[in-house]
Amino acid sequence: MSEQIVIVGFGPVAGRLIDELLPAVRDGHVRLTVVGEEAEAAYNRVLVADLGVGRTTADALALSDAAALIAEGVDVRLGVRVRRVDRARQQVILTDGTTAPYERLVFATGSRPVIPNLTGINPDPTSPVLPAGVTALRDLRDASVLRAAVDGGKRVVVLGGGVLGLETALAAAEEGATVTVVHNGPHPLGRNIDRGGGAVLAASLRRCGVRMAGNARSTGVEHNAPHGGFSALLLEDGSAIDGDLLVLSCGVRPRTELAEGCGLSTGMGILVDHRLRAHHEPHIFAIGDCAEVRCPDPACSECRTATGPSGLVGPGWRQADWLAEYLTLLATGTQADADALVELPREQAGVIVLKARGLTMAVAGDNAADPWDEDALTAGAVNGRPRLQIAQWADPEHGRYVKITTRGGVLEGLVAVGMPRSAAELVSLFERGAELPADRSLLLRLDGPEQLASGPADPAGTVCRCAGVSGTRIQGAVEGGCSTVADVAKATRAGTGCGGCHDDIKGLIEQHFQAAPA
Repeated sequence: MSEQIVIVGFGPVAGRLIDELLPAVRDGHVRLTVVGEEAEAAYNRVLVADLGVGRTTADALALSDAAALIAEGVDVRLGVRVRRVDRARQQVILTDGTTAPYERLVFATGSRPVIPNLTGINPDPTSPVLPAGVTALRDLRDASVLRAAVDGGKRVVVLGGGVLGLETALAAAEEGATVTVVHNGPHPLGRNIDRGGGAVLAASLRRCGVRMAGNARSTGVEHNAPHGGFSALLLEDGSAIDGDLLVLSCGVRPRTELAEGCGLSTGMGILVDHRLRAHHEPHIFAIGDCAEVRCPDPACSECRTATGPSGLVGPGWRQADWLAEYLTLLATGTQADADALVELPREQAGVIVLKARGLTMAVAGDNAADPWDEDALTAGAVNGRPRLQIAQWADPEHGRYVKITTRGGVLEGLVAVGMPRSAAELVSLFERGAELPADRSLLLRLDGPEQLASGPADPAGTVCRCAGVSGTRIQGAVEGGCSTVADVAKATRAGTGCGGCHDDIKGLIEQHFQAAPA
């Protein structure tokens, strides 16, 4: 007897879950239904900005093939929304009047963009009305709006100084648009990067052709363009920033309204335990941006310090892999068999990477303390626990900055701007929890002149952090005939997340073919 599983949402995380459940579908253990609000199957939403500037295609972003899934026996319902979930009858009621019964239900509803409360924009979070010339750049249709602006050399205003906004700004500027980033606070990435690193980053962005408007609080939008389109962003000080397209990049919020509507517990996201089960509801699960792992046990030390959904695709994919195994065990065995599966490990602090032509940056962990901030350095240094140590190096003239926060020689935070090799090594050490060399200057020398001619970094470590793919595995795929990033992505899934590893994958491909005999 097979088990009916319904997945609500068809983004990248849901697509990964479906892929991992396909063997159980083929064997007849699982009957699978997936409900997607968009007309397209799962695609890489992180790279929508690249599509908007003409660097990739919609086909290259695709992560799932609806026709292929239907041929495998998956019930795929696209372009339809869920009206409500009837937990008593264990069924999902859709807006087209149909229903989808379930024995296990998975919320993979992701997140929605934050729409700021500006005059001229309806801020209703569930159904915002964005005027012509304003986009949140979340889907394929938004990408076409950006593409038209970039192709026409228009003025693009990006509201928000987060990593996605900066990536959009850099890409649009590189492709010929006039771009201004407007953000609150003295520097971009204000929640993630320290003051020195933020200042060097802002200067580097300007050198890349991006205009920066910091310490700016926006109040409204003007619609004086032809056909009532966007013409200017209005600021609190009475000034305005003229433009032809406004890109809202003000963060995201988990989509929890369906879960709330059927009585599930929510915090920042849908509250789930360490087996991704909704609180007090063994038939319902949540993964990805909409899920907040915070178990009901008040004595759980892990959950006391949990910070909510990460907003990154890598953790969502790892949740999908784990849940697929758990659901397969439920369908093929007993509850005891499934519960014997080791719980999903806690995610490490995320690493933020920004890569563009002429600018690289990596930020991770707690990097706010200054080298002479005695209170911050000694905080938490009790019962034999070491105090924080800070190593800092800056060369603002050339756009270089490194800050290393350690405790007992182990990294707790880092900032690296304009130092790509040092950044790669620091990120590797941070993710492994490895001890740094006693002489921190050794790390800076990785970007010295004598290193510039060397090849790609040692591939034994992780190259694609989103999919967890090592350089060794990528090398194996290249040796097996993969000659492009797209080929490697199909063979290993490397490069299908944020795209930050594309240059590293290209480097491994080039290294292989340069070494091949003529």
